[in-house]
Amino acid sequence: MNEYLRDVYVVDALRTPIGRYGGALSSVRPDDLAAGVLRGLLDRSPALDPGLIGDVLFGNSNGAGEENRDVARMAVLLAGLPVTVPGATVNRLCGSGMEAVIQAARAVALGDASIAVAGGVESMSRAPWVLPKPERAFPAGNQQLYSTTLGWRMINPRMPEEWTIPLGESAELIADKYGITREAQDVFALASHRKASQAWQDGAYDAEVVPVDGVDLPRDEGIRDDTSLDALARLKPVFREGGTVTAGNASPLNDGAAALLLADEAGLAEIGREPLARIRAGAVTGIEPQYFGLGPVEAIRKALTKAGRDFGDLRTVELNEAYAAQALGCLAALPDLDSGLLNTRGGAIALGHPLGASGARIAGAVAHQLAEAGSGTGLAALCIGVGQGLALVLER
Repeated sequence: MNEYLRDVYVVDALRTPIGRYGGALSSVRPDDLAAGVLRGLLDRSPALDPGLIGDVLFGNSNGAGEENRDVARMAVLLAGLPVTVPGATVNRLCGSGMEAVIQAARAVALGDASIAVAGGVESMSRAPWVLPKPERAFPAGNQQLYSTTLGWRMINPRMPEEWTIPLGESAELIADKYGITREAQDVFALASHRKASQAWQDGAYDAEVVPVDGVDLPRDEGIRDDTSLDALARLKPVFREGGTVTAGNASPLNDGAAALLLADEAGLAEIGREPLARIRAGAVTGIEPQYFGLGPVEAIRKALTKAGRDFGDLRTVELNEAYAAQALGCLAALPDLDSGLLNTRGGAIALGHPLGASGARIAGAVAHQLAEAGSGTGLAALCIGVGQGLALVLER
């Protein structure tokens, strides 16, 4: 760490259980989901005066629905924090939650805040349809509604067609590039469900998942304990005739929120708790949009270099599973990364991928795993639509 920068600690991290599209959390507004995890952090740190929080940053990918008026600030107000606590919402699509963590950590490191909260939220169930304004008043013809749930909409005609293909077709391109078979993707997906199911049975998520008020959802809703390779093999390809990407080996549409409490040394004294981990370095990189799933590859290398660490130093790795083909493609491009460290408690294929929340979820997961281990270096990384990658290195 630069001598002029303060060390930044993850004091606590929590998340909601993740709901299926149209499932248990679909009746909960995204600003209420965000307020719930923010309130949860404060309840778990009763010695903290909320007025000392210098800023609250939340990631959100959609921004077109009930979260549209700066969901971070809405969460501050709905959670009952003092009105003097500010809030800002950031958008780096699938990486928004981790972007919030990186920006909040930067503020603490620079001394702009001694204590900050960073998180992310998404309700894909409640994402609205939008109707663009016509170029002329009083159009005589029909107008088109666009769904804001996922993917490209209202595409600029100047964008090259290969950049605006469906996200699943991008996963097919990665499968082509690395020769990743349908069976390999299904095996990976099955492992995600089995690891997630076992983690919940073992109580591995007890320290980081908090319930949503008024909702009976005891664990992540998308985990399929009874799935099998035969069941996954029966699913039809979604994006390409004769393709390999199916609903079974891709992350689903989801709802959820996550948040982390960050502090410097002075902030730790105010909170009165031992931190889970320390943030060491972050990195963002760009890539051709049609290969967005490989975005984490260079971001991971860059973050490890900035942290002065190597693949051999890693104890745990969380790589968001947008698609099995995407995760397997990243592993193929990173031969020094031990796949046995990857998503040991399941990944997004099983747990779910509420876009704006996922980066905060996996950052918090790494922090908790390092705290349980007692020492070591951890890595969290995501691919990002439109061709970016984001990575974060933590240590204890």
